[in-house]
Amino acid sequence: MFQRAVPKNSLTGAFNIAELIYHSIVRSVRKAHGNAVISLLLNMLQVFMFTMVFYVMFSVLGLRGSALRGDFLLYVMSGIFLFITHTKTVASVSGAEGFSSPMMKHAPMNTAISIASAALSTLYIQVISLFTILFIYHAAITPIEIYDPIGAFAMLLLAWFTGAGVGLVFLALRPWFPTFSGIASTIYQRANMIASGKMFVANSMPGFMLAMFDWNPLFHCIDQARGFIFINYFPRNSSIDYPFYVGLALVMIGLMGEFYTRRQASISWGARR
Repeated sequence: MFQRAVPKNSLTGAFNIAELIYHSIVRSVRKAHGNAVISLLLNMLQVFMFTMVFYVMFSVLGLRGSALRGDFLLYVMSGIFLFITHTKTVASVSGAEGFSSPMMKHAPMNTAISIASAALSTLYIQVISLFTILFIYHAAITPIEIYDPIGAFAMLLLAWFTGAGVGLVFLALRPWFPTFSGIASTIYQRANMIASGKMFVANSMPGFMLAMFDWNPLFHCIDQARGFIFINYFPRNSSIDYPFYVGLALVMIGLMGEFYTRRQASISWGARR
C-alpha cells in the first residue's frame, strides 16, 4: 500500500510522465470554465476584442498609413497573437502550483509536471485560437497570404518560450516574496501593452525610441514575425537570437531558483500566498 511504484524502464517512465502532463493540461484548460470548448471560445473572444480595439484605435488616430503594406488586420493580429501568448504564459507559469500545493501530496505529481502543464495548456489554447480565427478570417472575409508561415509560427513559439522563462523567474520568487512577485508579474504584463511594440514598426522607429523597446524579447519576436508574414518587410532593428538566448537564460535561472526554493521548502509557506 505504501510502496512507491517504480517504472520498469525509461520508456515506461517517459510515458507515465507524458500521461501526467496530459491530465494536468486538461485540468489547467478547464480552470477558466468546466467546458473546454467554452474556455476556448472565451479566449477567442478576448483575442477578437483586442484586435477590434486596436483596429478602431489605428483607424481613428489615422495611424494606418504607418503600418506595413499589406493586410492591415493581419498586421494588427500579428502583434496581438504574440502579445497574448506571451503574457498569458507568464501569468500561467508564474501562478503554477508549487511544492506547498495540495496537489503535490499525490505521489506521481511534482512541480516540473505542474510547470510543464501550465505552459503547454496556454500554448494549446492560443494555437487553437490562432488557427480558428485565421481560418474564419480567410474563409469569411478575405483570403490571406503569409509569406513564410513556418517562420511566423516559430516566432509565436519563441514568444511562448520567453514568456515561460519570465514566468519561471516569478514562480521561483513567489515563496520568498509573494506580494512582490504577484505585483511585479502584473506590472510586467501591463507594461507589455506598450513595451511589446505591437503598435509600431521597428524599421520606422527613431533610434531614441528604439532604445526604449529593444530590451524586450517580445518586441523582437513580434518584429521578426512580421518579417515572416509580409513579403515586403525585412526587420533590420531586431533579431531572433536575442529573445532565444534571453529566454534560455531566464528558464535556467528560473529552474535553478525553483530547485533551490524546493530544497528550502516549508509547508507553512503555503499560507503566505
